[in-house]
Formats: sequence, structure tokens, C-alpha cells
Amino acid sequence: MGDSNYSKAYIQALIDELKTSKIYTDLQCAAQVDLAKPTLRLSELKKGVLNGLVNSGWDRKLRNAIYRFLQTNPKLQAPTPPPEHLKEPLVYLRKAQQSWEKRILKSLNSMCTELNIPLARKRPEKDQKEWAQKWTELGIDGPVIKNLSQIRPVYAPKDFLEVIIGLQNPNYHGSDTPGFYHLWGIVQVPLKVKDIDELRLQYSDMSINQCQSGIDDAQDIPSELFEQERVKLGKKVISANHGPLAQEFSKKGCPTSMRATLWCQILAIEVDEIDILYYEQLKTNVLQHELLVDSLLYKDVKLTATNDDQYFVFEDFLYQVLLPFSRDTHVLKHFDYNSASPPKSYIRGRLGMEEFAVNYPPNGVIPFHGFAMYVAPMCFLFKETITLYYVFREMYIRYFFRLHSISSHPQGIVGLSLLFESLLQTHEPDLFFHLKSVGCHPLKVAFKWLVRAFSGYLSSDQVLLLWDRILAYNSMEILAGRFGGFNNITSHSIDPVKSLLQMKAPCFVHGAQRTKRPGAGSSQREAFCQ
Repeated sequence: MGDSNYSKAYIQALIDELKTSKIYTDLQCAAQVDLAKPTLRLSELKKGVLNGLVNSGWDRKLRNAIYRFLQTNPKLQAPTPPPEHLKEPLVYLRKAQQSWEKRILKSLNSMCTELNIPLARKRPEKDQKEWAQKWTELGIDGPVIKNLSQIRPVYAPKDFLEVIIGLQNPNYHGSDTPGFYHLWGIVQVPLKVKDIDELRLQYSDMSINQCQSGIDDAQDIPSELFEQERVKLGKKVISANHGPLAQEFSKKGCPTSMRATLWCQILAIEVDEIDILYYEQLKTNVLQHELLVDSLLYKDVKLTATNDDQYFVFEDFLYQVLLPFSRDTHVLKHFDYNSASPPKSYIRGRLGMEEFAVNYPPNGVIPFHGFAMYVAPMCFLFKETITLYYVFREMYIRYFFRLHSISSHPQGIVGLSLLFESLLQTHEPDLFFHLKSVGCHPLKVAFKWLVRAFSGYLSSDQVLLLWDRILAYNSMEILAGRFGGFNNITSHSIDPVKSLLQMKAPCFVHGAQRTKRPGAGSSQREAFCQ
């Protein structure tokens, strides 16, 4: 950590983080065990303890903990800016996010008033026992949720897109001033995005002349031989148990049999007894207290995953992950670097008194239509619900939260929308012009795919291959790159996304938009026409 790129304040924050983590106490215990060894000489006490920790693999665990901190905590600037600038430096985007949050809360409160239901209440003893008995069968045979038919999603991606389209920088008047570059897309926020050359350099391991796991492109070597070599190398990477190594290996995709282990190593997830106990506490909170958010999550799963022939079998898994997630206060940590702020509610009879304000829901995240699809593809990877839970939680606080908050971050949904429009206009102009000419703007079609990270729109294996690269490159720009432009970098894996755009256009031309979601047996074309 002697790198001059890290300030003293940043290094101190890392030290403080490590001291409050479980690995700190584990290291102390391991050091005490080494100290008690009779073969250890007093003159070589320090060296002997250090060698003992290294031989026991603790140096690698400590490196993984430091690596995780570096991945999730941006470098502090010098001088340190105000806290609100760390969350979002542009004032007009900060105000837009605050206005959007007020709109969400207004929708939530109006639903409470219309249906005459509280935001939270304690479950009756009878209900608690029923939920405990049916915890693994919360789908078809689960407890009856009252007023579920009247519950509606607080917002959908199309509502969020309307807000983003309306964003305007008050200090920028490109259309009125000669010589200014006019933004051709419907997102009129002047943010810098990468061009194709920068993306080629960043994603050089995805070049068309590189073999990739899970892609059946014709290469110089047989696909079976390549896969055998990848599995052989993957076993060595997994045995090393080092996050950066697993991340570098995953840049060419993860072999299916190793994906779950590699993801856990990249995300620095090792489920132990404390993690199991913490999940059980979250589960107990679910059993004891009912939140309005529970109904929103139930409704969302019913509208999305259970209507998808790939994911309907995982309905119970989704409830066992999403309901505890809504109670997990660890998720609040991501608001330190998120432009959003956790919603507040007040204890009954104490409205407006800040000392009685609480975060609602406890994790600070109000689910929207399609939120459950962040979890659904991961259900293919993990047999154990608890491991699935911690992987999803880490994916959310690292990546997915940026897909439904307004910010100037290059990996935020605003930046991804601009990158998508830029790439498609530059490298697929015929498709872009065709969609606009039939009254179907490309971003209006693709926005919900971006917000859901393509979950539910591409096949599950394609989604997992895509998410491999998100983890490998620690970047979500690959989502926008799935459209025009990346076919100049990568292989024909771009084709499914282009075909979705081309498939969508006729639906607008012939007025074939539908309001009812397709069932499990609906055709792919019908599904995307919605």
C-alpha cells in the first residue's frame, strides 16, 4: 500500500474497515495459535508468526479482503470534496434524483392510503407460524397475501426513462448556440462516453480473434480442445483462491461448471457460520414483521419470473432471497457512493420528528417492476439459498444499483443510455434510422433491457455469459456494448441483441403493443412486443 496513488486518508479508511471485519479477529486467533507453538523461538517471534500465517493461507485471504475494498470503494480525491459531491458532483442531476425519489415515495404512500394498509406491521402469531412452516414453499402453496391483486408496481422502467429523457443541464444550450454539438439521441445530457477505440482497448480480451468460453465461433483450434484447456486452467485458478486471478481468468468467460466458484472468488464471498446466522436473523425479521414492500416483491415475481419459462421453477428461491434482502441494513452502505438516498418513514404519531425517522424499507431499496430479474439468472448457479443471497447482495451493491438511479457516473444508467445511442448511431446507422423512421426510437425499446441487465430478454446462458464480463472487467459498459459497435470488437454474440431490436420495430408499426404479459408458452416475438 505504499503506492502514492492512494492518499493517507484512503489507506486509513482501509485499515479501519479491516479492523471492523471478521478477518481481523480471525487473523488474531490464527496468530495466537502460532504463538503457542513450542517450536517457535523468542528471537524469531515476529518472523515465525508471519511465516505461520502465510503457510496457513491467511496472506491470500487478507489480499482478497483488500482487493474487495479497492473494488467497492472509490479513491478519495485530494482535497476531499463534500459528501454530497462524492455521491453526485453535478447539482442538476442530484436534484433530479431527489425529485425522482419524492415521486416514488408519493406513489408508495398513495397506494397505502387507497388500500388502507400500513407500511409495516407485526404479523399475528398464527401468520408467523404459517410463514415458518411454508418458508421453502412460498410460491403456489405459500401464505395468502392480502390485497395482492390490488398491489401495483411503484414504477416501471418506462416511467424512469421519461425522467431521464427530461434531464437538461441548465448551463448547456447546445441547440441554441452555433458551433455546439447537437445531441441526436433522446437523452440530452452532455456526458463524456467512450468511443469504439477506447472500448476496443479496454475489452481487448474479447477481440474476435480470441477464443471465448460459451461461444461457438469457428476458431483455429477445435472448441472441445479449447474448453478442455480452459477447464484445466480454471482448476488452477480456483485452487489459488485469489480474487484478481479469478477476475482476469473470467475475461474470456467462465466454464459453466466453475462459474459459481469463480464468481464467489471475484466477489470475495466465503459463507461461514456468522453469515448463516445473519441470514437466519433476516429470515426471522421476515417472519415477525410484514412490510408493504413484501407485497411489491410478491407481485413483481408473479408478473415477471413466474411468467418466464426459464425462471418460473425458481419462484420459491426468489422469495427466500428478496424478502430477507429488504430487511438487510448492510445494503445501506452503498448509499455512501450512490446518488440516491434511502427513503425515510416515521414512527406512528411522530411525523416530522427526525429523531423518530427510520429507513423504509430497512435496506433503503424500493423495488420496481422487474427487480426480481436481478436474482433469477443466478438461481441456475447456486443450490444453497444462503450463498445465492450473498452473491446477489454483493452484485447489487457493486453494480445493479446504478441501473435505477440518476447519476453522472459512466456506469450509471444515464451514461449507459448515452453510450448505447452513440454506438448504435455510429456503427449501426441503418438500423438506427429504420427504427426512428417507423416511430420506434431505439433507446425506448432497449431501455428496459439495460435496466434489467438483459435478464428476461436474453436466454439465461447468454445473460450469465454477459454477467461474467461485468465481473471480469468490473464494468457495466458491456451492457451498452451489446448493441451496435461491439460487433467490431467481439464475435457474433452481438447478433441476439440486434435481432431483438429488429424484432421490436414491427410491433410499433402495426400497433401490436399489448398490456398483458405472455404466459410461459408465449412466443419470443410476443414477449418482446410488450
